[in-house]
Order: sequence, then C-alpha cells, then structure tokens
Amino acid sequence: MTTYTYKAFKESRDKIFLVSLVIAFVLYCAFWVTYFASVSGEIRESVVRLHILADSNSQIDQEVKLKVRDALLEKNSELLSGKVTPENAEAYFKNSKDKLEKCANEVLKENGFDYKAKITLGKEYYTTRVYEDLTFPAGTYTSVKVVLGSGEGKNWWCVMFPPLCVPAATGDITTDGTVDLEEYLDEDGKKIVSSKGKFKVGFKVVEIYEKLFK
Repeated sequence: MTTYTYKAFKESRDKIFLVSLVIAFVLYCAFWVTYFASVSGEIRESVVRLHILADSNSQIDQEVKLKVRDALLEKNSELLSGKVTPENAEAYFKNSKDKLEKCANEVLKENGFDYKAKITLGKEYYTTRVYEDLTFPAGTYTSVKVVLGSGEGKNWWCVMFPPLCVPAATGDITTDGTVDLEEYLDEDGKKIVSSKGKFKVGFKVVEIYEKLFK
C-alpha cells in the first residue's frame, strides 16, 4: 500500500469515526430529550394545581390575595389532603365550587373589597416553576383557578396533588419533609421534580417544545 493510499484510507477512516460519533451523540440527545419529555408529560398528568390571581399589584390587593389563599387552605381540608386527584378533580370541583367561592368572597367582603372571586377548573399552561427543592416542568396542567376581581395582579400557585399547598404557603417545601413524592410519582418523575436544578437544560428544552407545539 502506497503512502498516498494509506493516508487516504486513514483520512476516510477518521471521517467515518467522526461521523459515527456525531450520529451517536445526536441519537443520544434525541433519546434523552424524548425520555425527559415523556416523564414530564407523566408528571403533568399526575398533578393538580391551585392558582390564585390578585386583582392588581397594589399592596392591598396582594395582601388580600394571601388572605384568600390562607382561608381556602384552612377551611377546605380536601384541598390539602391529597384526595383531589387528576381523576376526580372535576367531580370534586362540581361539588365544591360554590363553597370555595363563598369562602373567598367572605374574605374579600370582610376586608372591604367590592370585587368578587371567580373560581374555575380547567387546563392551564404554566412555565417551568421552581419553589424550594422542587421543580415542575412547563406544560398544561389540571388547575383550580381563583381570579380575584380583574385577575391582573401577580399570582400565587401551589400543587394540590401531591398535597404541597400548605408547605408552599409556609415556605417549607422539602423533598424529605412533609410529603413523600414516591406516593404520587414514579421513580423517574420524583427524580426530575426533586432534581434541584440538575436538569436545567431538560426543563428548558421541554419549555421551548411546549411553547412551539402546544
């Protein structure tokens, strides 16, 4: 084999090796993104969220928003117990809507506000949300939405199922504390939700995908 032929063979072999590496990397990335998106979808299907929107960003409207939150969590124990699941949320809400709105409106009236609360159940899009040790991927979730007045102010949200609303309200959410996520999510879901920022790229990819295609 001449020097030229050997050199050409070596260059061809190196190119094939490099192309193989690139293909392997692309396939790995595609598999990883598919896996992450799939698990994120399972998380969304396993979660019910509570979303409270204030009338405005004024201090008094923001303060009453938190008072409404506290009253809803204190007087409606089923919101906190883990009984409201994605499967029974519609039935629960149908039976509890009037009670929830009455509770919220009593707080508004007691604090001198003339606007009302409107509470609905539906599918709502959230960006990737982080509180304390937990991260929930972007996407559409089953959500109980509490709109105070115009609902144009900053919002407060929590996860009703798994039952994380009280820890969220008190700022005491930890993966080794109040709630054992293994009761509500599979191992992959728990790993992602409690990743503590480990999967930042994955969460960003899912968020971009959801915005583009959902």
